[in-house]
Amino acid sequence: MSKHKKQEAIPKPSLLPSARKLLGTSLLFWFAERKRDLPWRKTKDPYSIWVSEIMLQQTQVATVIPYFERFLKSFPTLDILAAADEQEVLMHWQGLGYYRRARMMHQAAKIILSNHDGIFPREPEALAQLPGLGRYTRNAVLSQAFDYRLPILEANTKRVLARLFGLMQDIDSSSGNKFLWEAAEEILPESDIGAFNQAMMELGSLVCTVSSPKCGSCPLSTICLARQSDLVGNIPVKKKKVVVTQVAELATVLVNGKKILLGKRPAGQRWAGLWEVPHDTPTYDFSELKALRSISKKYVSLMPRKFLEIGRVVHPVTRFKITVRVFLGKVSGRAKSGFYEELAWVAPEEMGGFPKSSPQSKIIAMALKALAGSKT
Repeated sequence: MSKHKKQEAIPKPSLLPSARKLLGTSLLFWFAERKRDLPWRKTKDPYSIWVSEIMLQQTQVATVIPYFERFLKSFPTLDILAAADEQEVLMHWQGLGYYRRARMMHQAAKIILSNHDGIFPREPEALAQLPGLGRYTRNAVLSQAFDYRLPILEANTKRVLARLFGLMQDIDSSSGNKFLWEAAEEILPESDIGAFNQAMMELGSLVCTVSSPKCGSCPLSTICLARQSDLVGNIPVKKKKVVVTQVAELATVLVNGKKILLGKRPAGQRWAGLWEVPHDTPTYDFSELKALRSISKKYVSLMPRKFLEIGRVVHPVTRFKITVRVFLGKVSGRAKSGFYEELAWVAPEEMGGFPKSSPQSKIIAMALKALAGSKT
């Protein structure tokens, strides 16, 4: 007998033709009446829809709207984006987070320009060869731009489908994920696929919410198995709670006169292409001063005699909660680095020209305020 318990197979999702027709009709009618007025819903341009879908990954709609509008104003077409400098692209992304999305979209635009004459590919197989275009993104763009009959699956639609079909299994498990992709395909209507896919996402965002879902106003309530079985509060099945690890870092803001030393993070690293002050997890067998000097020397070969603590910044990264204590130190001499791609002494009025992560923007704002209040 096997030592491993065999996982119970999940039946394939299925709906009666009458239920499928009711679902499509009811959902599209609801969407036409209740959908939000969002800028990417006013176009069939695959490039614009692609930009919106990349921005919306792990980012709230309200946050994305101004970024989307500014981005398309600066990069209105795919070929203009492909020709842009990466630093300019990152500047327009600054504050959205997950900067790898921007870099991969920029790379994909260059490939489309080179290999597809700048025309956004219409074949899922061609899109699959591009960086940053997974199954969801490919299907979302092609269904919205060209009405291709392709299903989508993301956080909101996972929740809707899990409740609709009464899935009592972790939605992020391999079998749960397979079931939900099959369910997403099972419910597709024969036409208006782009609108239908958007309606599913809208329903999850506005009605079939994580907590306090509005089942009384849901257009699918009559065929929802979770509601019929009084299991809405138990579905989707939650995976084990992620343990958050606390991480302490020290950041060294190195100042010469009123200029701050910034380093550009290298390719292949988190926040590649963005600028920052040197920071690291301290070595606890060092004194605080020795740890700060060690970080400064390690990254930029400068070592201030003393540091002044000016504040702290707290930010979460996946399973970590990072608390950065920020210290300011005055230095002179030539900076050099074996880690950063470039170094730059930056005056306060020049800071806007250097793309930075949100935590670094907070650190530097804190430093500029401290410098503005100092006598030298």
